[in-house]
Order: sequence, then C-alpha cells, then structure tokens
Amino acid sequence: MPRDEEVIQDLAARARYYSTLSTLGAPRVELPGGEPAIVPSARRQSAAEVEQPAPEYPNLEAIREWIGDCQRCKLAPSRKNIVFGQGNPNAQLMFVGEAPGGDEDEQGLAFVGAAGRLLTDIIEKGMKMRREDVFIANILKCRPPGNRNPEPDEILQCHPFLEKQIETIRPRIIVGLGKFSCQWLLKTAEPITRLRGRMGVFNGIKVMPTYHPAYLLRTPSAKKDLWEDMKVVMALLQA
Repeated sequence: MPRDEEVIQDLAARARYYSTLSTLGAPRVELPGGEPAIVPSARRQSAAEVEQPAPEYPNLEAIREWIGDCQRCKLAPSRKNIVFGQGNPNAQLMFVGEAPGGDEDEQGLAFVGAAGRLLTDIIEKGMKMRREDVFIANILKCRPPGNRNPEPDEILQCHPFLEKQIETIRPRIIVGLGKFSCQWLLKTAEPITRLRGRMGVFNGIKVMPTYHPAYLLRTPSAKKDLWEDMKVVMALLQA
C-alpha cells in the first residue's frame, strides 16, 4: 500500500474514533436566532449495519466464542494470545485497562506482569477484596507491538467485545485504568490528569477514572491519588 494511502486511512480512523468520544466533527445546526450549535453524532452506519440487529450473547463464554481467532485488525499477526480478561462473571467491581503487555500476551491473561502484581496488591492488600471476585479486562484484546499505545482503528475494531462484556457482567462500578480506557469509557478526549478522580457514567454504570498501575511503577508519588480514588470506590460498594 502506498505511504500516502496509509496516512489517509490512519487519519480517517482517528477521525472516526475521536468523533465517538466528543463533539469533534459533529454537524453544526442553526438554533432559533441564527446561533450555531454542535450536535454530537456517531459514525455513520451502512445499510447492512442498520438492518441487522445486534447479536445476543448470553454469557462471557459466548462472547469469547464470538471473538474467535480474531483477525479484525492489524494486531492479529503479531500477537501470541487473545487476552479476553478474567474474573467473576457476576462481579460488582470491574477494572478496565488499556492493552495487554508481554506477560499477558504470553499467558493469555490480563494484568499478570509487574503492573498486574501492583493491581493485585491494590485489590487485595488495599481494598481487602479477592482478585478473583472482580473482573479485569482491557479495551484491546491483543498486545500492540513493543507495548505501544492503542491506536484508534484498533480500539474501534475491538470495543464491541468490551461493551458486550460490560453488558453481560453489569458491575456496579467500573474502574478505568489509564488514559485510553478512561477516555473510551467516558467518551471524552480529556487528558487523564483532568479525568482522574472525577466520577462518570458508562451506560448507567458508575465509572471511576484513575491512573494505570504501569504509570504508578514509573511515578510512585501518584499512588496516593489512586488510593483516594479507591477509597471512593470502596465506599460506593459498601453503600
């Protein structure tokens, strides 16, 4: 594929993704008196998408079968394992991170590397819960090469799976871990430094946006901020 065409496709994917997060790219309409207004709009659907009802998946096993040996995006050739996520299918608390890393790709499990061990400590030592009682997943099911950031086209291809997981589990609270997870859950392009600690909502479920454990490994001083967020989460779970 020519380089110019690759750039155009990448820009188009980014535009589609960011239009789902905010009013960026939404049509302008005229209010009475001639004042312009922004009307949020989702990605345009094809006739086939509009006509076909959303598939039903009664449990997590059915969602995993739907994913199959996924080849829907450019991450498929380089991954070793699909990282579906794991935990209690009836969890009251769900953690959503960004993407699998090397250890996760090797084992096919979410948050099992250094950041995962820190998350386990947060859950078990800090929150006094068992890790197996929560559910842990990522917005991407496959590892990006070199642990780079998720790209918009990858998130667009993968997010229906996470949406169905959340719909099936129906936790009371979701903790978003890191910039990409929090932006996707809260449908905003705001930076994580502004989102962190500000409770939001995803499809009627409370969302606590906070820092990713990998960031805490690099910036230990941020642990106190995350702990303040977890105290709010614990209070809500006990209410």
